This record gives sequence, structure tokens and C-alpha cells, in this order.
Amino acid sequence: MANGVVVNLRPAGQADAAAIRDIVRAAYDKWVPVIGREPLPMRADYEKAVAEHPFELAVADGRIVGMIETMLADDHLWIENVCVAPQAQGRGIGRLLLEQAERKAIEAGRRELRLLTNGAFEANVSLYKRHGYTIDREEPFMNGMTVYMSKRLEG
Repeated sequence: MANGVVVNLRPAGQADAAAIRDIVRAAYDKWVPVIGREPLPMRADYEKAVAEHPFELAVADGRIVGMIETMLADDHLWIENVCVAPQAQGRGIGRLLLEQAERKAIEAGRRELRLLTNGAFEANVSLYKRHGYTIDREEPFMNGMTVYMSKRLEG
């Protein structure tokens, strides 16, 4: 449950690829004027990504309202993408998805989560910091700054 709304998490299947693409495009659209281009997740091939990586979907009232794409690495769980539909933001769905990634990491014997975001996405950097992520490094990328973040898990 996220702020009074029943949210179920389920793995994505190939049939979800178009819905994932649509939610990613909607969620990242607000950043286009900030960085002057479409963020890279808006250009990803989700047919291919769903076939190659695990996705967990947040579903409320039968509709996909969020998603997280992860990849298991040798010593950590990589969060490739996490987003929530604009109309569902602010309800704790992002927190549920990040908690799901933590569970997956622990189940796989990994004690660290890693991700990156655009430094111009200040709301995202703040969100990750509130959830225990720290900035590891920043690197110039496409006239902006990529922020690499991680979170150590107890265990």
C-alpha cells in the first residue's frame, strides 16, 4: 500500500514492453526542457530491455503506475531505471520500488545497490539521498553531469 492506494508489484513480461515505454516517456518528459534533449531512458528499446533484464511493475487499479529495471552484477544490484507515472507520483510508489530492489539484492547475496542519474534531476538526487543513497562520483556527460550513487545494505 502506498499512501492509501493498494499497489501490487509483479514481474514484467514481454507483453508489458509498450506500457513500460509509455510510462517511461511520460515520467521523463518533464526533464526534456531542463536538459534540452530527451533523457536516454526515453530512447531505450523496451522490447529488447524486457527480454534481457528483470523489470518489476507497480500496479494500482489494474494500471501500471511505476516500474524498476535492475541487473545483477557480481558485487551489487544495478538499478538501470526506476520511474513512476506523473499522475501517481508523490504516493510512495517510488519508495516501494526501491525497497523491492533492496529485497532482490539481499536475496541474491548482494549488499550494495548502485544507480546513476542526471545531476540536473535535482528532485531525483534528493529522493535517492532520502532513501539512504550517497553520491560516489560525478562525471561530465552530454553537456551535463552524471551522478553515480550507491547504497550499502545491512546484513
